[in-house]
Amino acid sequence: MGKRKVPDLYRAPFPLYSVKVDPGSGLIVVAGGGGASKTGIKNALHFLELQRVGEREFGATLLHAHDTETKANMNLALADDVIATGQDGNCCLMKFKHAQSKTKPAATKDAENSQQSAPRRRAGKGNAPAQDSRDAAELNDDTPQIQVQNLGEVQSDLNPQDPLQKVVRFSPDRSLLLTGGTDGHIRVWEFPSLKKKYDFKAHEDEVEDLDLSPGNKLVTVGRDFSCSVWSGDQLAMSLQWHQTRPGMGDKTYRYMACRFGSVEDQKEALRLYTVQIPHKRDRKPPPCFITKWDGKSFLPMLTAPCGSEVISTLAVSDSGTFLGLGTVTGSVAIYIAFSLQKLYYVQESHGIVVTDLAFLPDSPRGRQLRGDHEAALLSVAVDSRFQLHALNNRRSCPVWLVLLCCGLMVVIVILLLQNMFPGLL
Repeated sequence: MGKRKVPDLYRAPFPLYSVKVDPGSGLIVVAGGGGASKTGIKNALHFLELQRVGEREFGATLLHAHDTETKANMNLALADDVIATGQDGNCCLMKFKHAQSKTKPAATKDAENSQQSAPRRRAGKGNAPAQDSRDAAELNDDTPQIQVQNLGEVQSDLNPQDPLQKVVRFSPDRSLLLTGGTDGHIRVWEFPSLKKKYDFKAHEDEVEDLDLSPGNKLVTVGRDFSCSVWSGDQLAMSLQWHQTRPGMGDKTYRYMACRFGSVEDQKEALRLYTVQIPHKRDRKPPPCFITKWDGKSFLPMLTAPCGSEVISTLAVSDSGTFLGLGTVTGSVAIYIAFSLQKLYYVQESHGIVVTDLAFLPDSPRGRQLRGDHEAALLSVAVDSRFQLHALNNRRSCPVWLVLLCCGLMVVIVILLLQNMFPGLL
């Protein structure tokens, strides 16, 4: 763990804000943009194909670039072949599908032009680079093309000054679409009709994150120091993580992210994970914390520090075994959910804030791509880089070896006792 080199699998011609993986095909969608300002930086969704290069290396190829004109894509949710993306104060829905084409995809020309004309943009410690050599210009005629169709949009944030959708999620059963933004409201839409079901003020400040359990328990996180559990549009309870740390003030930290996760080998069990970051930064930065909660009673189970770098994003693997953390300084870490211990860490893997993370899914295609790695975490950042962080299988002793060692220990103890106390045995 520590500073190491993680290769960039792809470099977009714009800042990246979100990454999602289609479990069935393994198709990866990355999104971002430069916004409405006339800087020449595009706003787009890029569809990438991930490949294995040898046993332990990976590569990525651009299949299609979908231009979103003047609107940057700040967040994404994926439900089968439907994408929901936050564009300013609206939630835009699109449908995509693969189409085998014998002609060169239209994305090829678009990506070639993007690489030639897109200016470099200063972003923290480095410039946002143009895409690398793995662009659409290298695609052959047999590459699957992606077709994207706009399905419609809804206004998801009504902040009169600067409306911005900050988070979007589909419910686990795909029947609901949930959004939260800078006006503090949670809006729940029936899907696919987009009929509004709930619209309620959840937080006095911006909504930072939200997640919905399989049992339709909604958890929301706001900048107003609160993390709330909702039943429909009614407040069920507020979580008080600081009570797990004696002497901790209730406004010393604020919640940053929340995610539900399953429990490996326990079908009915559920966990909630929250991240807490310091409200104010001191000269000597205090640690951030992860808290694990029972996902049904919402009682705290374990709280652990996770370093002094401010956490910017959280992800949970499909199995619930691993947590992924990204920081505002570009670092990426993987923790084991059971004990909240750190298994993997790369300091400043990205040049600036990590904006989104996604584990490769536990689907047949996801496992095929992951290979013999225990987990694979995708990361994107404002530096335009897309990376993959692979967690090698942890070394473990076979059961027969453990039993053999135990048997030998018993024999040794018996021999020692006979030698020390001849009449004892």
